Amino acid sequence: MILAEKQRLTVLIITYNEESNIKTLLDDLAFADEIIVVDSFSTDKTFEVVSGFKNVKIFQRTFDNFALQRNFALSLATNSWILFIDADERLTPKLKQEIDFTINQKDSASAYFVYRNFMFKNKKIRFSGWQTDKIIRLFKKEHAHYNVNKIVHEKLIVNGKTKKLKHKLNHYSYSSYNEYKQKMIFYGKLKAQEQFIKNTKPSFYHFYLRPAYKFLNQYFLRLGVLDGRKGIIICYLNALSVFVRYQELKKIIKQAKTSKI
Repeated sequence: MILAEKQRLTVLIITYNEESNIKTLLDDLAFADEIIVVDSFSTDKTFEVVSGFKNVKIFQRTFDNFALQRNFALSLATNSWILFIDADERLTPKLKQEIDFTINQKDSASAYFVYRNFMFKNKKIRFSGWQTDKIIRLFKKEHAHYNVNKIVHEKLIVNGKTKKLKHKLNHYSYSSYNEYKQKMIFYGKLKAQEQFIKNTKPSFYHFYLRPAYKFLNQYFLRLGVLDGRKGIIICYLNALSVFVRYQELKKIIKQAKTSKI
């Protein structure tokens, strides 16, 4: 049953040096009632580009971790329905129609998972662990918040029923080898902070077996081998992120011990 009063939608975006992505995304969000960008003091022209959109509200906040940054953005929204989207993600026309239809249903859920197509230089990766990739992107503000203990690959805690949308997002995460490598290294270092909080003590298992398992699992069990050279690259860089995580954890532990002396 469709609601009598049309529901309003707020789109939230967090950015850091997204000059190459953000204009294309914002041009495609005219269907939203409110658009808010929280920028982490980008060193490129992201802030200037966003500021040129009169229908977009932009704020700046120093980045500490993804969960806190997303919760801050969430606190700025004035509408109940939230669509959180990254600068390298794109909505298809069918997905936009589905979102508009969904939020105006009387029996709508509290949150919705959206499946994503992982794009490798504008071409879809069919395997390598990405074939079942999904994330909650659409939800009601009053029913959800991000877990502050998950500082990367942050988890949305939902109070209520969750469902799945039919149509997929296109995720243009891989534009070049060096860019994706730096992203994986950055994620690895953030994950190291999570492991430090959990009091994880890195060992041979963490340094070598965990990265090896990551690669072998995604390349063979998750069929990365069928993605050819692209599969090798993606699986290797994802494994590299695991290796960096525990190397960084080792450094953090050493620094913590030194500071106590």
